[in-house]
Amino acid sequence: MVARRFVVRQASAGEEHEVEYDTDDGLDVLRFQIFSLTSVPPDLQKIVVEADGSVVDDGTGLESIPDGLCLVSIDEGEDADAASASATAQEKSDEELKRLIEIEVEADGSVVDDVTDLKSISEVTRLVPIGEGDDVDAAAAAAMRAQEKSDEELTRMIQAEEEALLLQKYSIQSDRGEVFRERVEPYMRQVLKYEDSVHQEAALKTVPVDELKEKALISLAKEGTFSPSKNEEDHAFLLELLFWFKQSFRWVNAAACDICDRETSMIGMGNPLPAEIEFGASRVEIYRCNHCSSIIRFPRYNDPHKLIQTRKGRCGEWANCFTFYCRVFGYEARLILDFTDHVWTECFSNLYGRWIHFDPCEGVYDNPLLYEKGWNKKLDYAIGISKDGVHDVTKRYTRKWHEVLSRRTITSEDTVSAILMNITTKCRSGLSSDELLALENRDRKESKELSKAIYLEINNSISLPGRQSGSVEWRTARSELGQADSLSCSSCPIRRCVDAHVSKIYDALSAILSCFCDNNIRNERIIEVFVTLRSLMQNLKDANFKSRRVTLDQKSQQIFEEILPSAERLLSAVSLKADLHNDGDPSVATDGNLIHTSLALPVALDAVDEILSNYKSNIFYTKGHQFPRGNRLCSGSVLASCEQLPIGIATAAFDGIRLSKWEEPDGAKGCWLMYKVRDGQTCELESYDLMSANDAPERDPMDWVLEGSTGQGSTWNTIDARSSVIFSSRFCRKSFTVDKRRKANVLRFRFLRVRESSANPRFQIGSIDFYGKNHMA
Repeated sequence: MVARRFVVRQASAGEEHEVEYDTDDGLDVLRFQIFSLTSVPPDLQKIVVEADGSVVDDGTGLESIPDGLCLVSIDEGEDADAASASATAQEKSDEELKRLIEIEVEADGSVVDDVTDLKSISEVTRLVPIGEGDDVDAAAAAAMRAQEKSDEELTRMIQAEEEALLLQKYSIQSDRGEVFRERVEPYMRQVLKYEDSVHQEAALKTVPVDELKEKALISLAKEGTFSPSKNEEDHAFLLELLFWFKQSFRWVNAAACDICDRETSMIGMGNPLPAEIEFGASRVEIYRCNHCSSIIRFPRYNDPHKLIQTRKGRCGEWANCFTFYCRVFGYEARLILDFTDHVWTECFSNLYGRWIHFDPCEGVYDNPLLYEKGWNKKLDYAIGISKDGVHDVTKRYTRKWHEVLSRRTITSEDTVSAILMNITTKCRSGLSSDELLALENRDRKESKELSKAIYLEINNSISLPGRQSGSVEWRTARSELGQADSLSCSSCPIRRCVDAHVSKIYDALSAILSCFCDNNIRNERIIEVFVTLRSLMQNLKDANFKSRRVTLDQKSQQIFEEILPSAERLLSAVSLKADLHNDGDPSVATDGNLIHTSLALPVALDAVDEILSNYKSNIFYTKGHQFPRGNRLCSGSVLASCEQLPIGIATAAFDGIRLSKWEEPDGAKGCWLMYKVRDGQTCELESYDLMSANDAPERDPMDWVLEGSTGQGSTWNTIDARSSVIFSSRFCRKSFTVDKRRKANVLRFRFLRVRESSANPRFQIGSIDFYGKNHMA
């Protein structure tokens, strides 16, 4: 081992960083240390020896190279000068600036364009970057500008667009647009069915509204938002509606047998029956059962009201029904018709002031490049269809507009625009002037955003998946498997753990068990007490979150009085209060923030379940060792190598809930997670727990190293290392005592291998709990 101190110069940022490093740790550890200082991901780092320009790789002798290193991000060029020149080249050409700015008259806010009479307008004007309204966050606009292409790249793209338009004139099928109109207009009749108030009322009754509202508020609370605005609540509810729909609707590869519910094989198409035609089933697939030879009909219904009853289909049925549900809850929604054979949804978010992509089949949202970048789709037309009109939104879903143009051969671009405008005008014929003005202003803003979007760089640090819905054979035939079969990203945000309630619940339960231990209470009585607590928690969890209250019977009241004040401490941790001596029935009810109770109740219920399971398995509480115990670290921040969105984010490992987990889509052969102690404090770690997740034992961690840093990640010391660990069951908790007591302000797990990494790409962990003492920095 050789201790080295490298000076790493980050050319693009004009910064230098000192890195203390032990050469035995290998190049990967050096890359992680540089990442913690520069935020340049390890797989995008190019490390160059400044003295001779050689590149540092796995074969480089790190013991003998000079101390001066230069960091060049792979996508920045061959050297620091090229990186600097690339940054300078982001300034726009005159032609591109015309696309990206508009001139407003300050007096009335009108836009100056080619038809404006310049002699008559007010003398005071201002430049406004397109896509940045008064309601757009300046930081977001700056981030978008940072992605804009260089002059040379823009020139190439614009030239390619012009060539594609020229070729389009010679390859279009019809310049009158009949074929294009016939593809779009039938969907107008379909989306207008979403507005039927009777059908909306029927659809509303099929959704567990209160449950989704509670989940939406909990999701916001987990991000630290306990008093959300209406726009935040509405947006969070829409996401929960998407996740609920994904779980409640069924994908059909081949219709199951109506008699024995077994697999079938398709034998052809059939003629629709009158009862099927009534609900828009112009196509009917015919299947034969592979076991009992029964014949099964699978009508492809288009009527959204019928689909809320059948709750099955493929992308057409899924998008049709989900868009209908969005309208049921008052969201402005569009059905997106992709001419290359897919359908999805867009909803307008008042929170973000823009249209957002939703794919109910995949359970994915706000990921418009999913199809082109993930599925490798060769897009041509993506048309948004709603009661307020039709819009060509293809530019939202591509960064290869010049290639897309070459495939738009049904009719000319002018004809497409004219047809869409004609249909939209008819849709809006009954609206008031104020309604028309609002829609037209929003259309203009969207048009400018879309025109700008196609010139933005693709974020290559984010890897999008191939298609997930449908059988592998079907997806392969459509060439939609993409490059990877997982929803992954290699650039995650830093997330804050909202988990102080978890530590408080564990402290309170530990105090109850400690009291029993001190007083030598027999195990049968301990089990009886916790069975009563579990019943209480379950009844409270099952009650409506807006009015949670449970009446105590005489036995429950007696047990509560027996374990006071520890019981009050537990109730306080869950924002509950007990009223044991009032004139009416003794009860337990919510005290304070309703959502805090919703957030904490599942944690308390899971913890009580685990205590009962331990006692029933003759695993008894011993002070300071058995679950639960005190001194759990909380409220830190987490950064992970990657995470499964939306249900496997890194902070899910710290939320105290069994069914949630951190999932790393590409972590089977190595991944990492860093935990930064809150408020600049340091901790002295004493032990930690890991719990296996709910399924897939092949994804369990097997080998790992736990490291600590006192320099915010600049240097690392090994705290603990484990190998060949086997989790024997689901929700199996294992506790590990730390022998090397070191102070640290950042902890890092390097998970090196999962239980079965040969055929499984994923890593997952159900929970991580750190225990130790905090110290002020």
